[in-house]
Amino acid sequence: MSNDLKNISAPSVSRRRFLGTSAAAAATAVYFPYGAKAFANTAKNDRPIIGCIGVGSMGTGDAHGHNQFGDIVAVCDVDSRHAERAKADGNIGKGKADAYGDYRKVLERDDIDVVSIVTPDHWHVKIAIEALQAGKHVFCQKPLTLTLEENLLVRDACDKHPDQVFFIGTQQRSDADRFLRAINMVQKGLLGDIQNIVVGINGGVVGGPFPVVEPPKELDWDMWLGQAPKVEYREPRCHYEFRWWYEYSGGKFTDWGAHHVDIATWAIGADKQGYGPTEIDGTDAKHPVPFKDGYPTVDDSYNSSHDFAVHCKFPTGTNMTVTSRGDNGVLFEGTKGRLFVSRGKIAGTPIEENWDEGQFTADDLAALYKGKPHEGHKQNFYRCIAEGGLPVSDVYSHVQAMHTCHLCAIASRLGRKITWDPSSEQITGDDEAASFFARKPREGFEIPRV
Repeated sequence: MSNDLKNISAPSVSRRRFLGTSAAAAATAVYFPYGAKAFANTAKNDRPIIGCIGVGSMGTGDAHGHNQFGDIVAVCDVDSRHAERAKADGNIGKGKADAYGDYRKVLERDDIDVVSIVTPDHWHVKIAIEALQAGKHVFCQKPLTLTLEENLLVRDACDKHPDQVFFIGTQQRSDADRFLRAINMVQKGLLGDIQNIVVGINGGVVGGPFPVVEPPKELDWDMWLGQAPKVEYREPRCHYEFRWWYEYSGGKFTDWGAHHVDIATWAIGADKQGYGPTEIDGTDAKHPVPFKDGYPTVDDSYNSSHDFAVHCKFPTGTNMTVTSRGDNGVLFEGTKGRLFVSRGKIAGTPIEENWDEGQFTADDLAALYKGKPHEGHKQNFYRCIAEGGLPVSDVYSHVQAMHTCHLCAIASRLGRKITWDPSSEQITGDDEAASFFARKPREGFEIPRV
């Protein structure tokens, strides 16, 4: 049975979806003051109708957030325990939502305006593109993609569906006190020319060998695997632990990298198409199992890199090191000073010597928010549905960060330098490295080309 929803036509525009179309946004846009809950004071029948696909730990948290802005009528998870728990949750399904094990049941519903996708990484792009084809607005957790090819596929899909808002769950883009302040200082030149950036993303997890066991009766293991190769079930290969297997994720490179590499590339203006590193050196990377030709030689243990310092050279002369060593956060080193920012602090020369006093205005913050007022992540998502415009965490900039994250993973798997052409978005001069650009999906789980 094919999972391709390419032939599903977009539903007719409902009263609820009317708020999300570009023409309607211009005619009926509602301005929500900072701190107000989008849609909170509108009639119940005008609140967005939401379906949540993936309601494990992170999916539950996201669903609680969506519940503030709309009505959740469907929850979906390949583990029925998750789906039933979300259905019964008073802040999600309220005992009334329909529970599904197949995400296509959510996309087929004409009454659903918004889908929240919080599945393992290797499922994100397929579901997201099919959701766009079905006429839905999309909130998808990071990291959005598994491969470089998926970056291009999802970006193309967003180009073809401009009336739908597509939002990535990179919450650091809403942190004005630390990350946005740091980006403003870099972009205003307070640090001078940026020479080096150190992106600390912690080490990966080591574990195994894990025995083969029967999957839980509540889990559809084949559906969980999706496009990934068919393998026997080992308990730490599923749910949260999927991120330590290259078959389903990029390890720390795409886990924390999706956050911190994003901040670094945004700050130096490499978040635009055609920009990015040209040389990525993965020589200094270790893996918890033996590798040959970029692939693990055993399948019973975590295999993503746990100890690494990957060096990326940008055409501007900036060097970026993505590393498991040192503090978690982003360190910028410029000709005038240094600045470190993390989720817990911001420190460095501009702050210690008060260089940044009066340098971060309301206009600066609005510019980083693409003209919208600064507010929480999901509030910005629902504002964009009502008003139009790109959200603060958009597909186009996220793809640029994910290019770097995936290139770091590929160079590390091969243990050597690779080269990247940001203009053509191709790995050059290395056929073996270029073979990691895409992965052939398992039959029946192909990703639509739009």
